[in-house]
Amino acid sequence: MINRTVKNIFEGTIEAKGLKFGIVCGRFNEFFVSKLLDGAVDAIVRHGGNADNVEVAWVPGAYEIPFTAKRMAASGRYDAVLALGVVIQGGTPHAGYINSEVAKSLAQISMEENLPVTYGMVTANNIEQAIERSGTKAGNKGADAALAAIEMANLSSILPNK
Repeated sequence: MINRTVKNIFEGTIEAKGLKFGIVCGRFNEFFVSKLLDGAVDAIVRHGGNADNVEVAWVPGAYEIPFTAKRMAASGRYDAVLALGVVIQGGTPHAGYINSEVAKSLAQISMEENLPVTYGMVTANNIEQAIERSGTKAGNKGADAALAAIEMANLSSILPNK
């Protein structure tokens, strides 16, 4: 619960009107990622945004997402950047290494560029979990990332800068 006795409270709204978004999508597991992208764009439009203010870059896989997110964030063209990808655990620890590096890199980009970069990555143990997080009973992590991006873009526009 938010303490309303404090005089200066900063909160972002979930209003996407006029905001511009860059979205980076990993093509590996594209069947699931396309559902995340659909969810993200739908959330932006449902909250007053315009699909014409969304630009999407597809990269080979999750590991390549931070490079493109960094370029998008540094461009000055966007109010927020979303990273969407799906990494499914296999028989080796490979997925854990990928997920860890992508998460750290995206957080670092956000801090370096002073721009919201949201994490819409599905990190699943199996295909069933990927299905659940890409638009079925566990929701759509792309839509979740879009809502976070909208709120953070609005919050960053009202926060003191220095």
